[in-house]
Amino acid sequence: MPIPPRLLVFLGLLSILVISSHIYLYRRLVRDTGRHPTWRRVGLVLWTLLGATLVTARPLSALLPSAATSALSQFSWYWMGVATYLLLSVMTLGGVRGLVEWVARRRAKAPASATLAAPAPVSEERRELLARAGAGAALAVTGGFSGYGMWRAFHPPVVNEAEVKLPGLPRVLDGLTIVQLSDIHVGPLIQRRFMDELVARTNALKGDLVCITGDLVDGSVEELGPAAAALRDLRSRYGTFFCTGNHEYYSGDEEWAEALTRMDVTVLRNRFVRVGDAGGSFDLVGVDDWAAARSGFPTRSYDLAAATRGRDPSRASVLLAHQPAGWREQAQKAGMGLQLSGHTHGGQFFPFTGVVAAVWEHDAGFFQEGAHSLYVSRGTGFWGPPLRVGAPPEIVRLTLRAG
Repeated sequence: MPIPPRLLVFLGLLSILVISSHIYLYRRLVRDTGRHPTWRRVGLVLWTLLGATLVTARPLSALLPSAATSALSQFSWYWMGVATYLLLSVMTLGGVRGLVEWVARRRAKAPASATLAAPAPVSEERRELLARAGAGAALAVTGGFSGYGMWRAFHPPVVNEAEVKLPGLPRVLDGLTIVQLSDIHVGPLIQRRFMDELVARTNALKGDLVCITGDLVDGSVEELGPAAAALRDLRSRYGTFFCTGNHEYYSGDEEWAEALTRMDVTVLRNRFVRVGDAGGSFDLVGVDDWAAARSGFPTRSYDLAAATRGRDPSRASVLLAHQPAGWREQAQKAGMGLQLSGHTHGGQFFPFTGVVAAVWEHDAGFFQEGAHSLYVSRGTGFWGPPLRVGAPPEIVRLTLRAG
């Protein structure tokens, strides 16, 4: 399938960032720490190979699928995580060193220092020693953050519970529980073993229904179908429901919709179903991803009006929407009592946790405005680097209360 233009632009910018950051790291960790030609030549080759891995690994694995290219792709994700913290550490320590040197120069230029002897110039040996100390500190910081982040990413998700008052919910359904999974991102690093453990933990929560709010996969049905098939073992009273996320469109949304249906997962694409029985029920609404049209899929876009057509607005409702972007503008105006979303990953790892919190008004957790509620999951898996620092993966268990 054709690659969306926005994804091409993103990949182009990412390649520029990768190349420039590896040049910077070579200069700080190799060139500045040793003057021997062999040291610098070996370092140049190493950093060139590492940078090339990030740029070429995934295209190679897609064009030439094999065990070797798959292993290369997996290594590239790990290296991306380590390189991210290494770059941040080197830049931070370099900034601190630069600030100290700037303060020293300012003091040297002060009038009171006119009678003092001018400070001796820093020797090349001292510069090299300081560079090595900085590189060692950066490597130590990187090891700590990336080591913990990888452990946390693959460690079982935390379970977060909340009670939600849902307007119009029949008394007979008071106490009904929804287990939400989101942003699992089955792909090169998240495979069947991870999914089997996730399904077992989800079943242990004994939810009345399970909702998956998008970004389930990062790859084709042919490639990832066996891993995703673990979802067939999910057990709940009313079944498992799914709405698309932006990554489904990169992976073949229609093919995945058909595959999930065969796995006994109900796919809600701009439509609603009734959950319950004659004694009491509520409407579960699902919409396509908020950014589907902008990603190059104008015929498969977020359409809450179509999803709720024919629905009695007085009935209790829960909306599955991958992104929290439309909660106030669309969901509240349409009378949705509760919206379940994901997409943000809560920033996934520090310091991007702060960036996401600044960009997204509803970045993670529970929000309420009047009779309308929103829960934004940090995600159950991870995307890209296998890192979770400051934003642990989660399974959400929501208990509905009659309004």
